[in-house]
Amino acid sequence: MNTGSDEPGKSVVSEERPKPRRALGSRAPEFIRERRVLHLSWQVGVFVAGLAVVAAGVIMLPLPGPGWLVIFAGLALWATEFVWAQLVLRWTRWKVTEAAQRALDPRVRRRNIALTTTGVVIAAALAGVYVWKFGIVAPWGIPEE
Repeated sequence: MNTGSDEPGKSVVSEERPKPRRALGSRAPEFIRERRVLHLSWQVGVFVAGLAVVAAGVIMLPLPGPGWLVIFAGLALWATEFVWAQLVLRWTRWKVTEAAQRALDPRVRRRNIALTTTGVVIAAALAGVYVWKFGIVAPWGIPEE
């Protein structure tokens, strides 16, 4: 709402308009959507490709690699064709935005900084005890030549 007031002492308040949402459904080219068999094979191809990307992301979770990022990329690939994936992706974006806003709260930031500092101090103390007790030696005991 814009009050349009130019008088001194009165504030001009502007209302943010929500972004229009894209329609849910297939983003396949029109000529593919018009032909049922072609569209079905297109959907199977998108599903298989998305499944491969999500599977790679799941494999990367315990291994080195950007597992969650790859999983979300596979979900985004599915969202080009399937409504359920579009809804899951919208919900995920909403939750991530909400968490980011919550993380910017000064009380939460102070708590996170305190927890991180405590963790670093504990890790440094444990490393110091290890070096004091065993010296700077590799824990797997490979003899030097």
